[in-house]
Amino acid sequence: FARAGARRDLLATTGDYLRIWNVVDNKSVRLDGLLNNNKNTEFCAPLTSFDWNETDPNIIGTSSIDTTCTIWDVTQMQAKTQLIAHDKEVYDLAFAAGVHVFASVGADGSVRMFDLRSLEHSTIIYESSDGQGGSPLPLIRLAWNKQDPNYLATITMDSNKVAILDIRVPSLPAATLEGHSQCVNAVSWAPHSSCHVCTSGDDNQALIWDLSPMPSRIEDPILAYYAESEVNQVQWSKTQPDWVAICFDKKLQILRV
Repeated sequence: FARAGARRDLLATTGDYLRIWNVVDNKSVRLDGLLNNNKNTEFCAPLTSFDWNETDPNIIGTSSIDTTCTIWDVTQMQAKTQLIAHDKEVYDLAFAAGVHVFASVGADGSVRMFDLRSLEHSTIIYESSDGQGGSPLPLIRLAWNKQDPNYLATITMDSNKVAILDIRVPSLPAATLEGHSQCVNAVSWAPHSSCHVCTSGDDNQALIWDLSPMPSRIEDPILAYYAESEVNQVQWSKTQPDWVAICFDKKLQILRV
């Protein structure tokens, strides 16, 4: 959904294309626009993720398996810019606090940061490693700390660890969270605190971490919840920060922190 206070009650979805929906009088939903930046072919490169800019609700960014990220103008229903962001598939994209800065992760194992005011250059913040000098491991998700935009969290494919990155110190994680026993699926920063983050994974757990001891090692989470099966998604409510939502199996649960 577009942020609260936006002119219209809009909803966005991605799959084959980016679609913008208009919620009318809380009763019906109609398609406002199907956004496609490649009209020269009947085939499409599936979109893997998107993020709605919280500061400027007219901007949406999408990532695709065709190595590109696209920044869309919601009002004009057209692409503002498209860039080749990675060497392989792009799996996730997220805006920092503010309008201009966003980051992406992908199958090439890198976290790359972009500025809409200067898209000729990007900054590689981090590159994953298998620890044995082999090929980089794919990064599948990232989340930007909106209270302290110096920090990002990212997840490596099939890994039980979450890397906390400081964009001021590229290459090395500021912290590594190792509380899960199986692969991590999702991460969500607290909307009201710069030092708390929630992670979830295939070990049925949702864990909340306190990062205030950094740069000291973060040993254990401060809170843990065991679900009935693998937790695939987690969201920390921006308007009600005492609540965290998790998804597993065919269920959605709302947890009080």
